[in-house]
Amino acid sequence: MAWLTIPQRQLFIDGEWRAPALGRRLPVVNPTTEAAIGEIPAGTSEDVDAAVAAARAALKRNRGRDWSRAPGALRAKYLRAIAAKIIERKSDLARLESLDCGKPLDEAAWDMDDVAGCFEYFAGHAEALDKRQNSEVSLPENFKCHLKKEPIGVVGLITPWNYPLLMATWKVAPALAAGCTAVLKPSELASVTCLELADVCKEVGLPSGVLNVVTGLGPEAGAPLSSHPDVDKVAFTGSYETGKKIMIAAAPTVKPVTLELGGKSPIVVFDDVDIEKAVEWTLFGCFWTNGQICSATSRLLIHKDIAKEFVERMVAWSKNIKVSDPLEEGCRLGPVVSEGQYEKIKKFVSNAKSEGATILTGGVRPKHMEKGFFIEPTIITDINTSMEIWREEVFGPVLCVIEFSTEDEAIELANDTHYGLAGAVISGDRERCQRLAEEINAGCIWVNCSQPCFCQAPWGGNKRSGFGRELGEGGIDNYLSIKQVTEYTSDEPWGWYKSPA
Repeated sequence: MAWLTIPQRQLFIDGEWRAPALGRRLPVVNPTTEAAIGEIPAGTSEDVDAAVAAARAALKRNRGRDWSRAPGALRAKYLRAIAAKIIERKSDLARLESLDCGKPLDEAAWDMDDVAGCFEYFAGHAEALDKRQNSEVSLPENFKCHLKKEPIGVVGLITPWNYPLLMATWKVAPALAAGCTAVLKPSELASVTCLELADVCKEVGLPSGVLNVVTGLGPEAGAPLSSHPDVDKVAFTGSYETGKKIMIAAAPTVKPVTLELGGKSPIVVFDDVDIEKAVEWTLFGCFWTNGQICSATSRLLIHKDIAKEFVERMVAWSKNIKVSDPLEEGCRLGPVVSEGQYEKIKKFVSNAKSEGATILTGGVRPKHMEKGFFIEPTIITDINTSMEIWREEVFGPVLCVIEFSTEDEAIELANDTHYGLAGAVISGDRERCQRLAEEINAGCIWVNCSQPCFCQAPWGGNKRSGFGRELGEGGIDNYLSIKQVTEYTSDEPWGWYKSPA
């Protein structure tokens, strides 16, 4: 694969490449140059119907013996083959990811390692599923019971643009490990590597219809997938507003949904920290992935006794972050994904300034980047808790700062949000860290760090950040249904009704 070439792919349905029913395609825009560098197919409801039908056929093929009821060890074999191919193609996939969404190349390469690791991890859970089958339940005399864990069926997977292939893998790997078949609809803003995943699946011989990939616009492809009567579950990562629409779409057929939505996560820094270490973690927690992280700890609560020095050091560190073409060596902040996102972030910064906040650094295009959707790392102070910048998810490299005096005040500020995805606390007092870990209302808490994520640990949020957990030991359970099988073991008649003469 030439290093600047975007492969010309079609939709991936029933193990084959298919042109979209209406023949439409969407441009792939490089956020670094603002130039169109390729195309992806624009699927519509007709293509979703075909993909769901292929997934249903694959689920039932040979009465399920080919996939859904096959031993987990068979499915694990395919997942491990996918993982190996991801590593084999790591360099090309990382470059494509950077070109497509603006992610620094070092980050994209790290993501590819995580993609392979996630497929490997759930391959292990597919094998372990065989041993979890037919577990016995203790019942009163004359009865015995065992439990079967069965795939929930055909699943619709709708994924975002900030970690295009990794977020898709968080859903695809456990779904396939469980024995489900799937239709993946990636974000239209970054679909390239998800189409390459389809190519990997074709190369390793994944049975046709097990994974289908339909790219396209949300209203034209995502919406019909969410509401499709033959889809048994929808898993979605994205915005709170879209999450609400998916719940509404799923309601008429009462299909279960898993939602990982937005966040406005706090990072609480006390006055007993090593300032340089804490500054780096604070910036990493907000500026990693160009600030486009649902779990970004974008609300800094800093103890008043160190606030002045801490903020000064943050500004100095921020000015030292290399903002460049994401393919350049050492890039640590690339462009945001699209012009729309770029304008939205600038509007947030402008509104903050008009409300009386101070833009200490950033908030504008870097002077050395004439093209591209670049925004300098941004730090905003003189905040009050009613401001839009404090309450709403920006999804860009923007950090807002508020001071606190007491632990109780810090906890109250940390929980002053509609969201509950993540939170972080940095302190030299381990007992204090544990207290805040208990008090902050969020699904993920980091202590003396921010943002590390591992497929072995569950991931998900509370409140408007959604519900359900991905990854971890329970990640596969999202895609399983439990069936109880109860047997009457006595030779005696039941004896409830009087026998006719």
